[in-house]
Amino acid sequence: MMILTEEFYKGLMVVMAGLAVIVFFALYKVRAGYGIFRSGNWGPSVNNRLGWVLMEAPAFVTMALVWAFSSRRGELAPLVMFLLFELHYFQRSFIFPLLIRGRSRMPIAILGMGAFFNLLNAYIQGAWLFYFAPEGLYTPAWLTSPQFIGGCLLFFIGMYINLRSDAIIRSLRAPGDTRHYLPRGGLYDYVTSANYFGEIVQWGGFALLTFSWAGLLFFVWTAANLVPRADAIYRRYREEFGDAVGRRKRIFPFLY
Repeated sequence: MMILTEEFYKGLMVVMAGLAVIVFFALYKVRAGYGIFRSGNWGPSVNNRLGWVLMEAPAFVTMALVWAFSSRRGELAPLVMFLLFELHYFQRSFIFPLLIRGRSRMPIAILGMGAFFNLLNAYIQGAWLFYFAPEGLYTPAWLTSPQFIGGCLLFFIGMYINLRSDAIIRSLRAPGDTRHYLPRGGLYDYVTSANYFGEIVQWGGFALLTFSWAGLLFFVWTAANLVPRADAIYRRYREEFGDAVGRRKRIFPFLY
């Protein structure tokens, strides 16, 4: 598998960091047309389950290919980090879609943008772990370092929050029901986008356990995408449910 030069890699990271800033501000103006904000204005669409597979699987496959063709693929610490990344994307690509209820659809434009980001991000994470990280950085001793242990704790706490919150959302509707409901229980008693909070915590943990610019970039992109989305959802809930939203915050408990 061709891995491009380190100069290209560094340039790509700079470009992606700049795009994250643009996306953050743009999403406060434009509501991405999927989920609760699905709109025909976004053009042709596909079945939501298929859309999620096609959007998320490129991350799983790309990371696997980067690992498989690397001479470092047998090194323990990078392998563990790789497996954590793949654990999330296996669930997101092949399990989460099967759990989706209803007959919602995903615009092909959203699918394409998501898949393209996932492909680039998986390349960035994998290329760092298996090609561009300095030789001897990720020794087996890394797995007992404070940043790795703390990062793993955050990673799994965030994953649990995300999965638990998704389960709460799924439980709101009976088969065939298309109405919107205000989620309750778990962290939904504190924020209106508990699932997004969990994902931000999870990738913050990944950034910490890799202690890398690549991991930090992923964390920044996650926040840039999800924080404005959480704001839009909060405002929508305020419109639909009014005072029932109560003192909940948008995404960060007690803060925002």
